[in-house]
Amino acid sequence: MSTAVPIVLAGARGHGRWHLENIRRLQDKGIVRLAGICELTPLSEGELPDGLVLPSGAPEQSADFGALLDTTGARIAVICTPIPTHTDLALTAARRGVHLLLEKPPAPSYAEFRRMADGVAEAGVACQIGFQSLGSHAVPAIRTLMAEGAVGEIVGIGGAGAWARPEAYYRRAPWAGKRRLNGVDVIDGVLTNPLAHAVATALALGGTTRAEDVTGIETELLRANDIESDDTSCVRVTTTGRQIVVGATLCAEDPDEPYVIVHGEQGRITFWYKQDRVLLQRANHGPEEFEYGRTDLLENLVEHLTDGADLLVTPDATGAFMKVVEAIRLAPDPAPLPEGAWQLLPDEQRRVVPGIDGLVAAAADTLALYSELGAPWVPPARNNEVST
Repeated sequence: MSTAVPIVLAGARGHGRWHLENIRRLQDKGIVRLAGICELTPLSEGELPDGLVLPSGAPEQSADFGALLDTTGARIAVICTPIPTHTDLALTAARRGVHLLLEKPPAPSYAEFRRMADGVAEAGVACQIGFQSLGSHAVPAIRTLMAEGAVGEIVGIGGAGAWARPEAYYRRAPWAGKRRLNGVDVIDGVLTNPLAHAVATALALGGTTRAEDVTGIETELLRANDIESDDTSCVRVTTTGRQIVVGATLCAEDPDEPYVIVHGEQGRITFWYKQDRVLLQRANHGPEEFEYGRTDLLENLVEHLTDGADLLVTPDATGAFMKVVEAIRLAPDPAPLPEGAWQLLPDEQRRVVPGIDGLVAAAADTLALYSELGAPWVPPARNNEVST
């Protein structure tokens, strides 16, 4: 076990539980060792997955991230904490020469993102951003299909995410559903957090992942829930060469798997990114379906450190996504949907926007914004355009 890379996990509850399980999986393979957990309240024995406690004892726990990195000798820190804390924690690790897996979104503003990315680069540590979908082997496969002209000239890329979240989802943490908290940016909206993968994956398939690839952004941000942030939104990103439109909601009637569509003049490629599943439809051919494997991003980071493997999701590769976050941050506060445009499902205690599932799909299908599709509840002149 001496060759296993020591890891500290910051934020082990909520989504952090997924990281605990993943670290356990890699620990079982002898690749990593969970050396420490940083939480404000230590995890109880019952909160630690079976098999994570080694014969040498339980991982060290502390609320002091820097001190924990020092005492454990961690080589990697996995940061899965509230969005506004990402930059400072990342820099705390970087200054100690500790490499990073930083959960998405990497930061709540472009300025904070640059502060993080520049600090990490200056420290010379590796940093992987946690867009798990970009570890899918489908991404390079689709880009090869596009380059080979499988669906002809590329017209644009659409993304669709129709998910559901109960009202309690916004009560799970003080920052949930907030644009700002105590004067600090949070920007916890549907496009920037739960369905951020739809945006990042669409940008990746287009090969337009760097900040300088983005030339314009239009947003339509709305909310059915009683929150600050948006839960039903769409965005059009104009990049060097093509347009990308993503429609997303957490108020779906029938929640379904999110997907990204590459539109070509002679066909389309649909990618269900959580399932690593691809459907190729093109002129004069029957439909073809493919399923792909996936490289785990923490495993990739370890291989980068031990064998020199290329990092899959560097900070630079999320610059275009962060431009979208910034446009959403600078946009007018999301407009509340008028009464009658949503309803409460009492059994599930969640709000639903009738017709939104079709609208989200149509946005991805036609590369049009909700207002252009005739959604009656998009207020006039909310179509906030940011040129970059």
